[in-house]
Amino acid sequence: MSVPNAPDRFNEEKSTFAVRGSDAPDLEAGVAAIRNVLKTLPVRPGVYRMQDARGDVLYVGKAKALKNRVTNYTQIDRLSKRLQRMVAQTRSMTIVTTNNEAEALLLEAQLIKRYRPAYNVLLRDDKSFPFILLRADHDFPRIQKHRGARKIKGDYYGPFASAGSVNTTLNALQKLFLLRSCTDSFFKTRDRPCLLYQIKRCSAPCVGRIAHEPYLELVADAKAFLAGKSTEVQAKLGRQMEAAAEAMDFELAAILRDRLRALTFIQGSQAINAEGVGDADIFAMACKQGVIGIQAFFIRGGQNWGHRSFFPAHTADVPEDEVLTSFLTQFYEEVPPAKTVFVDRELPEAGLLAEVMTAQAGRKVDLSVPQRGTRRRLLDQAKRNAEEALDRRLAESTTQAKLLREVADLFGLGEPPDRIEIYDNSHIQGTAALGAMVVAGPEGFRKNQYRKFNIKQAATNDDFAMMREVFQRRFARAQSEDPDRDAGDWPDLVLIDGGRGQLNAAKEVLEEMGIEDVCLVGIAKGPHHGRDGREVFHLLDGREFQLPVNAPVLFYLQRLRDEVHRFVIGAHRDKRSKAIGASPLDEVPGIGPARKKALLMHFGTARAVRGASLEDLRKAPGVSQAVAQQVYDFFHAK
Repeated sequence: MSVPNAPDRFNEEKSTFAVRGSDAPDLEAGVAAIRNVLKTLPVRPGVYRMQDARGDVLYVGKAKALKNRVTNYTQIDRLSKRLQRMVAQTRSMTIVTTNNEAEALLLEAQLIKRYRPAYNVLLRDDKSFPFILLRADHDFPRIQKHRGARKIKGDYYGPFASAGSVNTTLNALQKLFLLRSCTDSFFKTRDRPCLLYQIKRCSAPCVGRIAHEPYLELVADAKAFLAGKSTEVQAKLGRQMEAAAEAMDFELAAILRDRLRALTFIQGSQAINAEGVGDADIFAMACKQGVIGIQAFFIRGGQNWGHRSFFPAHTADVPEDEVLTSFLTQFYEEVPPAKTVFVDRELPEAGLLAEVMTAQAGRKVDLSVPQRGTRRRLLDQAKRNAEEALDRRLAESTTQAKLLREVADLFGLGEPPDRIEIYDNSHIQGTAALGAMVVAGPEGFRKNQYRKFNIKQAATNDDFAMMREVFQRRFARAQSEDPDRDAGDWPDLVLIDGGRGQLNAAKEVLEEMGIEDVCLVGIAKGPHHGRDGREVFHLLDGREFQLPVNAPVLFYLQRLRDEVHRFVIGAHRDKRSKAIGASPLDEVPGIGPARKKALLMHFGTARAVRGASLEDLRKAPGVSQAVAQQVYDFFHAK
């Protein structure tokens, strides 16, 4: 079963009820809008979207019978306060009918991910899960880390909980099976082994140090190991090592010994004993003080591939069973489910969830609550981890809330800031110049909202002009996209990595735009260039001050400044690397990689191509007269 990103193959209708006067929340107007939609609703499965006066999606829901489900929203006395607020804001609805309830559940998850509605439980995680990919598009398959869409032909193993867990496993697999990790282009051009061969992490098939059949045997062993047959692989390596020792081939015996050590390392690094479990995803929930945490364990082939904590958003006044159901639906919208999914409670829609996961995986998926044995022990361990992670989260939130209150007092804000934006610029003598913005809030850094600004207009060696351009672009967009400031994208506090000059540059831009209510603060290194931690804070009214070196709020502000510095330096390094590899020939229209290579092979350098005469260009192999004329005109046009 597959549901496309856009509901093209479903019947989508938008029913709007026009409300006169104010667009402010009005319970009667909301109920009237819903009743207007009810007149044409069918009694069949589908998905509905509730929208406010501006058309922004408030809520996405699915139903086995649309008419019956939507009717519930007109019975105000039976609704929670949360749903009453949603109904009061509703002014229109969009209806999508589906063939069955399972399709409706899939489409609901996709639409929640697309619109991020304010009244839906949201899986607040902006990172895709990493996989190990054993490619099948080359005679000598390559092993690599993979994120994103699984379009490359090969075998995917995962998900792993983090980049750290997949990197550790990948490094051990390279030592164990000696599979290549290089790109096909690198593989094709080698004439001697690379460093990975020297440190015994590759068998060097690129230069024939291993034949095709023995290499494919290593690939088969790797697949067996990743499928959970580590004992068989270990026994096979042991037999091969003994045979090599008996044959007096001590060099081969030493290689096999090192591979056995790598296998033992992987087995010994499993913090969770999941022998006999096979492939399973384990989810346990904890709830305290109105905050919900979900712990996920990923077991593949009886091996622990890591665990991760999740803290879904918009869970207030939502039943725990509904939170977990919504979480699982969104989680498996991208991640393939294991053969077995364990949860810590009975879910009312367990059968429907299992049906959807089975359709997504293309094989049967069991959803159950284990009662005894290893499975129950793993679930209890996940439950304990969920509670501990939630305790840490609440403790961090308490500390964070206190710090934000101190920030508000420090800079004269009316209340603790919900959105803090921090800005910095980076360049080297004017080259590869760019600006950067990072965002922080009560829950920490919001990395999916970080932004880079390639400097296009300002002189790239003028820090003040660069800051002006960044602020012009950032706040012009904010004024056009969110003029009413109700989307949560306007900052309560802006921190600038710089002194009075950068602060004044930003101030001038905002004044020109008529923005006078954004708090701007500059953070500059102190008289000892920050070596003593005594940063100087510059305020718009001209005041400057420093904080005690042991003040927690100083450490917090330094952390914000260091994060934008880290982000902008990394972005600048990437941009500079791309610039180093760029060639003037890249800008010539109609010149692709093949002709670019032919020109460089003939003339040696791009500078020589630039200075070549038209006649010399025509003599280059693979270059037609038309192309030669095009290249000549590009470099000599006045």
